[in-house]
Amino acid sequence: MGCPTPSTAAPNPQPPPGPPNVRQVTGWLTRRPSSLTEDDHQQLKAVLDHRPELATTHQLARDFGDMLTQQTGVLLPAWIDEAIVADLPGLSGFARSLTNDIDAVTAGLTLRWSSGITEAAVNRIKKIKRQLYGRTEFQLLRKMILLQ
Repeated sequence: MGCPTPSTAAPNPQPPPGPPNVRQVTGWLTRRPSSLTEDDHQQLKAVLDHRPELATTHQLARDFGDMLTQQTGVLLPAWIDEAIVADLPGLSGFARSLTNDIDAVTAGLTLRWSSGITEAAVNRIKKIKRQLYGRTEFQLLRKMILLQ
């Protein structure tokens, strides 16, 4: 009994891939379906088939994403009810918190206007103020804000 010759040695098979990690699954759940590869779709389907609560989470996340992109805020009350009934950790709490100011959230999901530009300017000014706090006079702060 000697060493096996190279022709009789069994090929070293590749080990099967392990289960996907949390980051991969989260990416699959939150990305647009059109941006997933065929392999991603198959792996996501396997995960969703294995975990029904994750399938519910996926559907609710897709529906909310559609409301955001298609500006269909009128569907929000039904989505909130569905999310609360699903009783999924995190998602049901998020849905309940949306009811605190349902009119503003509905407007945000329906109207095309946004205060994002104004908020960005305010954040830029606050950043400059923090950087210069206690170091200079108002005139330099004013110049920094106007020049940037």
